[in-house]
Amino acid sequence: MLILRLHLGIKAVFSLKNLIMLIIGIAGGSGSGKTTVVKKIINLLPKNSVTIIPQDAYYKDNGHLNAEERAKINFDHPSSIEFALLNQDIDKLRKNEPIEMPIYSYLTCSRAKETVRVAAQDVIIIEGILILSNKKLRDKMDIKIFVDAEPDDRLMRIIRRDMEERGRAYNKTLEHYSTWVKPMHQLFIEPTKRFADIIVPQGGKNHVAIDLVASKIFQTMADKN
Repeated sequence: MLILRLHLGIKAVFSLKNLIMLIIGIAGGSGSGKTTVVKKIINLLPKNSVTIIPQDAYYKDNGHLNAEERAKINFDHPSSIEFALLNQDIDKLRKNEPIEMPIYSYLTCSRAKETVRVAAQDVIIIEGILILSNKKLRDKMDIKIFVDAEPDDRLMRIIRRDMEERGRAYNKTLEHYSTWVKPMHQLFIEPTKRFADIIVPQGGKNHVAIDLVASKIFQTMADKN
């Protein structure tokens, strides 16, 4: 396991052309800054070289439940994810076959009838809080990254996100955090840190770590070629 705190003064500018596909897992607690890290890594890689597979697209379809039942769904438990389908889709991408990725709505807790066709690129990034909890999925990854952040920072991001994107009231957001997010983080997410090859402290604010991750990607791709 490598904790990245060193300085890298240059931006990675290598080409991934004709190199073997690389699968990267980026995990971390809710509100840790995973999405920001993913975006910044993409910006350091060649254009159109990355396929993003968000874990959130693979939540089980619960559209048949009523509003009261939907409010009790534990989105932070591994059982809420359809890992069989996610693994199946990653296997297809590894064979350079396109997939039909689900579209999931937190507001209705259901999947849309439509899907998104996704093609494989040189780098496939699987991103989500629980992706390192599934051994079959974990074993497919060439590089496993855990984005770390202080609990207070994560809570502030969660409050902002849940109120703005998921329509939760402030008190409901705090209740949801204390009932589900915090205990599930301690039980299922934090322990997966031990599977990570790289830990990125401070989330998307750690520019040094992100530069080093990009450099590691190029190095690993070159070693696989």
